[in-house]
Parts: sequence; structure tokens; C-alpha cells
Amino acid sequence: MNEPDVLAEMLKDDGTFPNSNLPLLLYREALLLDDDDPARDFEELFAANSWFGLWRNGIYSYHHYHSTAHEVLGVYHGSARVRFGGEEGIIHEIHRGDVVIIPAGVAHMNLGSTGDFGVVGAYPEGQDWDMNYGRPDERPRADRNISRVALPKTDPIYGASGPLFDKWMVA
Repeated sequence: MNEPDVLAEMLKDDGTFPNSNLPLLLYREALLLDDDDPARDFEELFAANSWFGLWRNGIYSYHHYHSTAHEVLGVYHGSARVRFGGEEGIIHEIHRGDVVIIPAGVAHMNLGSTGDFGVVGAYPEGQDWDMNYGRPDERPRADRNISRVALPKTDPIYGASGPLFDKWMVA
């Protein structure tokens, strides 16, 4: 692990996507990855820190969000331009070794990626994800769900301490 270079950005409700009162967290170059199986490095670290439901893939090329879980993404290959927060949201280029912690309700979509782009995703222990797309019929159910999502017990990278607690406990 590297010393965290953390970017925290607030994304407010835009009328279509609820977003969150917790900031999106981007840890730049959080992990020095093994060249043999870099995805495994994220999987082992996330699991050791009680973030489960592990999967390997990319990021969908359409806006979506989860109302029942926070999500962590660890980039193990390539890079992508990702929009967070809906059409008027922010765009970040994420690269190998970066980690993004997406609070429940924050929309995200892949705007374009390298051919080898891959992420490992996971969710805090006890949280199961759902899929929402910004349709009017999703709310107010999604808003109620988001208000009930518990804060994680651990930072997915740093465990019992870490930037997540510094940034989310004061939000």
C-alpha cells in the first residue's frame, strides 16, 4: 500500500440521481500491484477488510447507482474516464492502482476505457447491492434505502483506520 493521496468530492442530488451526503473518495495509486494477478491483490485486501461480494469486470457504460450498498472499485488493469454524479457530475480518469469508494446513491458510468481495463468491485460486509438507473419510479424508494445504508465498519484498503473514516465521519 502507498500513503493515500485522497480526493473527496461531494455530489448532491441532481433531480435524477440522489447522489449522497457522503463524498465520493478517490485514492490515487493506493496499491502497488503484483504483476502476476493484480486483481487478486485487491480481492485479498478487500476481503481482509470485510468488503465482500467480490467481482471482476469493468464499469457499465450507462448511468447507474446502488441504493442499498456503498461500493469500492480497485483498478487492476488499464484506465478509464468515469463520470460520477449524473450528466452534470464530475469526470475522473482512473488508473491501475487507484481505488474509488462510491457512496450509496452516487451515479457512475464509464465514458471510455483502454481495452485492458479491469476493476475489482466489493461492498461492505452485510450490504447487498441493487441496480438503479435514474428513472422517476425508483424514487422515493431509493431515497429511503440510501438513508438506511450503514457506514462501513472498515476502510476497504486501510482497515480499522484510514481516509474513509476521516472523510465520511465528518460528512
